[in-house]
Amino acid sequence: MKMKKNIFILCLSVVMLSTLSGCFAGKSAATPGRGGEVTGVGGGKSFREPTPFGMTLVKRGWLKMGLTDQDSLWGKTTPVKDISVDGFWMDETEVTNSKYKQFVEWVHDSILRTRLADPAYGGDETYMITEDKNGNPVTPHLNWNKRLPRKPNEDEQRAFESLYTTNPATGEKSLDVKQLNYRYEIYDYTAAALRRNRLNPAERNLNTDVEVNPNEVVMISKDTAYVDDEGNIHRETINRPLTGAWDFLNTYIVNVYPDTTCWVNDFRNSDNETYLRNYFSNATYNDYPVVGVTWEQANAFCAWRTEYLLKG
Repeated sequence: MKMKKNIFILCLSVVMLSTLSGCFAGKSAATPGRGGEVTGVGGGKSFREPTPFGMTLVKRGWLKMGLTDQDSLWGKTTPVKDISVDGFWMDETEVTNSKYKQFVEWVHDSILRTRLADPAYGGDETYMITEDKNGNPVTPHLNWNKRLPRKPNEDEQRAFESLYTTNPATGEKSLDVKQLNYRYEIYDYTAAALRRNRLNPAERNLNTDVEVNPNEVVMISKDTAYVDDEGNIHRETINRPLTGAWDFLNTYIVNVYPDTTCWVNDFRNSDNETYLRNYFSNATYNDYPVVGVTWEQANAFCAWRTEYLLKG
């Protein structure tokens, strides 16, 4: 009898242990960590910064700004402060003609593909993507997988010819560089995140003890650009009352072709006609630094290069 009682207690203990184990196992699976400790959640993809081709990493560092010693002339002491600079990538050499020509040719091909999709030049819709793989409409963008025609038909030939011009004096046919405009947009995330730029006045201050004027007009400043009917680029900065998220989207249009005439305009006493005619176009100078690039063109190149890298 005593033996049966011990066996019964042992079986009951095993059943209770299994039940408790199942309960705690379920709780452990549902709640991260052990013993109620907060250990954080996992998941998500790890980020690994790519190494851009031909660039080197300048690591993060810091410096002291200001005079460490008293000014002996004026007797003033300039406060010294520490400034940190985040790491960034820099080209190992100057941007070459070859690299900048890749940008120019990309702009040229994008204009050509847009025209090939235009009904005025035959309207081949395969050069433009308007739907995703599921058939849902998307913002129209170029189809770079579609190859340009090697033997263009009459309409396609007109699209090719539209990008060239003929010198009326010499009869020479050359690329119409005035058409090589690159349009890009930059969203100002910092300005959009500022509480003073919220549409709802109640969200402009987290301190509930400070009253916010609901009738205050919040002014914003944004850059925009457009091309007129004659092909001229107009840039302007708009100052207007805040209306929405679009107020933080800046638009830029830049003609990307470098000023090859700088060889004769900046060096009046030199015979640089050879450079004027060949420096950017001839493959002999591919590895030479690009010249005649404005600040706006440099910014456009950086914006294009960033997007080109991210899209892979």
